[in-house]
Amino acid sequence: MPSPQNAQIHTGTQVVVNAPILGASGLSVHPKGAVGIVTRTPAGTETLYRVRFPDGFEAPFPAECLDVLKAFKERLYGDSTSGGFELETHIIYRCITGSRAYGLDTEASDTDLRGIYVAPSRMHWSLYGAPEQFEDNAAQTCYWEVQKFVVMALKANPNILECLYSPLVEKCTPAAQALLNIREKFLSRMIFQTFNGYALSQFKKLEQDRRNTGELRWKHAMHLIRLLVTGAATLREQRVPVRIESPQLREKLLAVKHGEIPWPEVDTWRRELHNDFEEACTSSSLPERPDYAAANEFLITTRHNQATHQS
Repeated sequence: MPSPQNAQIHTGTQVVVNAPILGASGLSVHPKGAVGIVTRTPAGTETLYRVRFPDGFEAPFPAECLDVLKAFKERLYGDSTSGGFELETHIIYRCITGSRAYGLDTEASDTDLRGIYVAPSRMHWSLYGAPEQFEDNAAQTCYWEVQKFVVMALKANPNILECLYSPLVEKCTPAAQALLNIREKFLSRMIFQTFNGYALSQFKKLEQDRRNTGELRWKHAMHLIRLLVTGAATLREQRVPVRIESPQLREKLLAVKHGEIPWPEVDTWRRELHNDFEEACTSSSLPERPDYAAANEFLITTRHNQATHQS
């Protein structure tokens, strides 16, 4: 039976799975009693936790199938001194993203927290390895391991670049400040492919949903319009202007969010923004590719400092 402590299992917690772990074929890939790390927690009507095992296999489980490893050991061995992995102590950067960072929030808006953690050396050296990210849906948080974050930033991932330029920073250690000091090194004309391509594919899905169901996710449409505006501005200004400073633009975006602008007008605006994005890419002074050497040097230094601090 799972311990009472399992009422709230947080990301980063090592757990014992009290059931056979089945693969896609239905065959057992790990026996009952296998130990893994919680990488994603449920939210809303969800009930399943996502657990990662030493071989990299991940699977969802209900809380009743999980037992916190520390509590399991204490009951088994009477050991109350064993330490565990505390995610917060390894977080180097935390910021607010989403509507509150964009300046498009209302009283009902959630507070989305995103950030970076540096996995301790012992975790990297262990059989379990270091999870690339931890998601706590109930708390609206997501933390990427520093290497995963850097790799996604080099690929011009919109969510990651917005983290680097968020105007609302809650935690910033010296290691994170070193990253912010070189954040412009991650900007390149690859932004055109990622921002523009994502917005185009998602608008097609919105249009398909509209045809199939007669309904539109207006909030999603608003954020896709905002993404196009931000991408073009980034190419021109060589920075990611996360916050919408123009009152007129903010008002128009919120009108889209509330469904106050007819869809044909929104779609026309979208097409105009795609064209503007192309012009911004053509005239941009950003390099074709980001500075991989600077990113690599940051990662090596961060890993070295982490290992030295632990030794």
